[in-house]
Amino acid sequence: MKQTTIKSAVEGVGIGLHKGEPIKITLEPLGANSGIIFYRKDLGVSFKAEPKNVINTQMATVIGGKEGYISTIEHLLSAINGYGIDNIRIVLDANEVPVMDGSAISYCMMLDEAGTAELDADKKVIVIKRPVEVNKNGKFARVTPSNNPKFDFTIKFAHPIIGEQNYVFEFSKQAYIEEIARARTFGFLKDVQMLRAQNLALGGSLDNAVVIDDNKILNPEGLRFENEFVRHKILDAIGDLSLMGAPLMADYTSFAGSHELNHELTLAILSDDKNYEIVTLKGDFAREYQKVFA
Repeated sequence: MKQTTIKSAVEGVGIGLHKGEPIKITLEPLGANSGIIFYRKDLGVSFKAEPKNVINTQMATVIGGKEGYISTIEHLLSAINGYGIDNIRIVLDANEVPVMDGSAISYCMMLDEAGTAELDADKKVIVIKRPVEVNKNGKFARVTPSNNPKFDFTIKFAHPIIGEQNYVFEFSKQAYIEEIARARTFGFLKDVQMLRAQNLALGGSLDNAVVIDDNKILNPEGLRFENEFVRHKILDAIGDLSLMGAPLMADYTSFAGSHELNHELTLAILSDDKNYEIVTLKGDFAREYQKVFA
């Protein structure tokens, strides 16, 4: 099984969640063993999508350095991971990835338009060899060895609309498109008001997030899935884990996980080479894995 990139460049424009301004985004092909590269066209600097470049996980996953940063990368990374793309360059003219409709489906559409191309290099995956877990205040994120990756996520909010939700997602490209990609980010009205007072979430609206007040959903169209909230958490986790640099062969389980816990989990995995092995996909293993992205 070979590494992949996109066949041709594709462009889009969307609103930045925090600044509320239009942002142009271009997805471009890259050669083998390049990984996922973000490029700030306005600054002329690049950042590779990898754990050591993560600088903030408070409200979104942010990568960068002293030259600048790029925020809210997780939805785009989720789509790239869902499509099995190994090498791609993301060109932006601002410090955010556009939020689009608050899900990953717009980026799936861009990837469909760009197409997928094989490269002359073997595909690599990260095989988890033993359980690794991080936890904080009763919340946790964990990976365990598996050849058929699944995401088992549970959330629990003291809110009548959300409450406790669990979803188990068996990973494949088609299942990602149907079950995960359309799940939107969500927030509480009281938090939106507080963020705007700090000049944040200025681009947030009912067009790009599910917004909840004390007892109801404010979006007139309602939810896309009955359990859209927990599905979006899986969407985020798929994006955050893609920062490992190769697809992860493991089951992921989380209770009340977050960008912070996902980042700490990637660091914990990489902290000891007994936790994982980088494997070239060949033979029967490759044939089985290829079915996931058929």
